[in-house]
Amino acid sequence: MEQAAATPVEDENPVSAGRTTEEEAKVTGKRKSDEASGFSKNQRRPRRKKLRAGERYVPPPQKRNPGVSFSQEHFDETSYYFEDGLRKVHPYYFDFKTYCKGRWIGKSLMEVFESEFRSESIEYYQKAVKEGRIRLNESPVDDLSIILKNNDHMKNTVHRHEPPVVGKPLEVLVDDGEVVVVDKPASIPVHPCGRFRHNTVIFILGKELGISKLHTVHRLDRLTSGVLLFARTLEISKKLDQLVRDRKLEKEYVCRVEGEFPEGELICEEPILVVSFKIGLCRVDPKGKECRTVFQRLSFNGKTSVVRCLPLTGRTHQIRVHLQYLGFPILNDPIYGADAWGPHRGKGGLVGKSDEELLKALVEEHRNQESLHLLEVSDNGTVLSQDGLKDHPDGSCEASKIGGTRQSQCGDLTSLTVNVSSDNTLPEESQDPLPDDKSQRNQKQFPKDPLCSECKLIRADPTEKELIMYLHALRYKGPDFEYSTQLPEWAKDDWLEVD
Repeated sequence: MEQAAATPVEDENPVSAGRTTEEEAKVTGKRKSDEASGFSKNQRRPRRKKLRAGERYVPPPQKRNPGVSFSQEHFDETSYYFEDGLRKVHPYYFDFKTYCKGRWIGKSLMEVFESEFRSESIEYYQKAVKEGRIRLNESPVDDLSIILKNNDHMKNTVHRHEPPVVGKPLEVLVDDGEVVVVDKPASIPVHPCGRFRHNTVIFILGKELGISKLHTVHRLDRLTSGVLLFARTLEISKKLDQLVRDRKLEKEYVCRVEGEFPEGELICEEPILVVSFKIGLCRVDPKGKECRTVFQRLSFNGKTSVVRCLPLTGRTHQIRVHLQYLGFPILNDPIYGADAWGPHRGKGGLVGKSDEELLKALVEEHRNQESLHLLEVSDNGTVLSQDGLKDHPDGSCEASKIGGTRQSQCGDLTSLTVNVSSDNTLPEESQDPLPDDKSQRNQKQFPKDPLCSECKLIRADPTEKELIMYLHALRYKGPDFEYSTQLPEWAKDDWLEVD
């Protein structure tokens, strides 16, 4: 339901998020019964409203604990395995939770599923009810005709499949007690979002290196590689945040772009506007926010150029959008290098179509290329999420998910489905979609869930081209620190793309 980052948390239960009630009581000094209820001994508990005959009781919402982080309990939900150079996650069961939205009050669960959670059919939800997988205030739902009330807490148990990412290990560059700096491989999201939870930097660090309770200072797009900085403490996090706000944190990127980039320094100051929060699509527009990026060519191999990028502001997709505007899109950029932008591919801001037409053209182009997942769009055309909408330790989401696919909360949930007539999956009965030994091995490894639509599909592994975009965060520098990585192979002078 990835972006970008700041939607209110719908629900967070400190007990289910990794601390027991007893541990919480020790931390706060409150009695266990007070902590569990959310009321101190000096506060009067609200009287339970006297119910009319047939009226359903809804408990008050539980108190949020914004300090809860992912713990070993969450890391142990499932495990990794490695195959053909990819890191993969064993499918697992997971509870998604949310409180009733204001617009759902007075509607039946059936109406809400039909209008806002269309990634699965009503028949699926009816079967899920029979299996006891849909719960309201911790009680299994017997009938989808039940009418929702304010503060209703909904929970849906799903069989979760995560896409594979590159199998390259996470390299920790610095861990000095104040910060953790890693060299993030392309294809791995920073934090749980969209379809990704365990195949994220946060979970890999926790599961494999025992590094947890980190504060995210900045983030990189999933397909971008390079320096990624975390704070160990809230105090250090605030200090680094202030450096970002004061523009005292210098960021240097390298990328490989199409064509021969001009020599010398080139500055782009075109304003950038977010076109679609659903997939994080942006473009140059006079109504956008001010931006400034400094570019300098480092090399040219006869076909493509390596360019040094210094973003002096921090807009979404700033480097990618400015390079597209200049006529030199990043090589292998699935959004800003797409033909959907028209014959000029967005150079000079020339698009020739409305934002809605552009969005539909992008989806259609990737559907034809069987790569809808690069836009965070599901096989049936449902927008899954932006690249940074987070889920939380207890299964609550900044983007709510009760259906089988998360949908972005940025904008009207009822309008998030794009008409797509086919998908990028291979049905089980298709002719040799995967080598027989791999198909049979996977079926033995992962018992199928009878309700899971993903279990009925066999997906081909993503190609390297789908996992890597040629944009790398090379260096982060502050007043008294500097963190950097080696240049990636594709940024070397004599590198040539292999078809």
